[in-house]
Amino acid sequence: MRLSGSWQSVWDDRILEWMRENEETGTPKEVHDSGLVRVSRTQIGRRMKKLAEHGLLTHVGNGAYVITEEGKAYLDEEYDAEEGVYLDGENDASEPSTPAEPETNDV
Repeated sequence: MRLSGSWQSVWDDRILEWMRENEETGTPKEVHDSGLVRVSRTQIGRRMKKLAEHGLLTHVGNGAYVITEEGKAYLDEEYDAEEGVYLDGENDASEPSTPAEPETNDV
């Protein structure tokens, strides 16, 4: 089950799904014209901006967005959008990962 954020709307999953299925990039107009998300283009643009604010999309200019690794992980049920962390604990989005301690062979 996907762990959505309290800030998310019912349309956000559909927008992210469309992004992943369509070369991982798109504009509010493209999403709207697909018919998958049945709200106005303006509302889709607002939702895409909100998804970008929370790290699930990245705005790349001229109204275009790309889905992030966090956005893909959210769709795959591997990312908690509310907490902003990966569920496996290995890729915490709020803290940089640190390498494991090297093993030593004391002889």
